[in-house]
Amino acid sequence: MPRPTAAQLAYGSCTVIFSTLAMLLLSQTSSGLGIAVITLSALALGLLVAVTVPLPKRVRSGSLAAVPAPAPAPVQERVPAQRETASVAASLSSVSSASGSAVREPAGP
Repeated sequence: MPRPTAAQLAYGSCTVIFSTLAMLLLSQTSSGLGIAVITLSALALGLLVAVTVPLPKRVRSGSLAAVPAPAPAPVQERVPAQRETASVAASLSSVSSASGSAVREPAGP
């Protein structure tokens, strides 16, 4: 038997307390037997309310196996571009003007 949830305990307890007070005030009974009947009926009503509180939906383990997990998105690696500074650009222009032709290197992978 599963344990009662917090909502079931709260609703059941409030029902017992308020229904006991309401029945005692409305019946104006002063006999021990009348008070016992009212308290027992309030307990029964509180139990009924606690049992009929809707339980949270639980996911069955069989239904998880039927649904495939979404494929992870492909990871795209971002490589920052190398930036030229003024001193590097000046030194490159002086090297290319000194040699007469621009040096070309093959592109990386």
